[in-house]
Amino acid sequence: MTAHRFQDSARYWRTPLLPGADLLTAEYRDHEFSPHWHDAYTIPVIVAGAEGYRYRGSNYVAEAGSIPIINPGELHTGSKAIEDGWRYRVIYAPVDYIRDLADEIAGKPCDMPWFEPGVIRDIDLAQRLMHAHRLLESGGDPLAGEAAMLDALSTLLARYSQTQPEAARLATDDVRVATMQECLTGDLTASVTLAEIARAAGLSAFHAARLFAQATGMPPHAWRNQVRLQRALGPLRAGVSVTEVAAASGFTDQSHFTRHFRRMFGVPPGRWQSN
Repeated sequence: MTAHRFQDSARYWRTPLLPGADLLTAEYRDHEFSPHWHDAYTIPVIVAGAEGYRYRGSNYVAEAGSIPIINPGELHTGSKAIEDGWRYRVIYAPVDYIRDLADEIAGKPCDMPWFEPGVIRDIDLAQRLMHAHRLLESGGDPLAGEAAMLDALSTLLARYSQTQPEAARLATDDVRVATMQECLTGDLTASVTLAEIARAAGLSAFHAARLFAQATGMPPHAWRNQVRLQRALGPLRAGVSVTEVAAASGFTDQSHFTRHFRRMFGVPPGRWQSN
């Protein structure tokens, strides 16, 4: 157990030294992250306490000094694993950045890096990541911060990345799921019914809903809201008002948008944007 009982407190921030990335410094006790995914590599380091999460069908506990990495687009949760909660630092590293770094390390073009599910327990790597994160957050010497981040991320890739498993040949059900996803993401502001996506996939509404949930881990409406949230990040970074982003993303109103955003990111969109 930790001596300190953590509070729900989070700060998202960005740095030009890691273009396109979001970084998070946070502690949580009562907040629980609903099932969600990120378009980026999620690279957390648990600083104190312990976090529990579900990922790719298994439950994990990440304690202080561990790195519970999540691949892009992978559904996962997050909540306290002990009563006091947990504190961590997170890098949401863009896919292109990590892929380019992997190419540089290998000296040749590589497939998209992939990390085995589970908690990485490597104190040396955790210290490198925490050191780099702190340097970038302090806004001090940019040369030192960038060098530390490159050192940490290249160490992560050299020690733990694998070639992304080759996708199996698409079965009929995979094609149907992809068809439904296209219907759901074509126009995020349009009203879409289950009957419409089922018809596009050549299924009954019942079978469409069951197949979609089995394939993605969530029902169609929840999956669509995840896409809306991911697409909202760019306009928020660019300074577009929360009200405008909520409407453009297809949420019924700002409060609806804020509720879903907080469940996924741990802070309301206005605070996420202002950091």
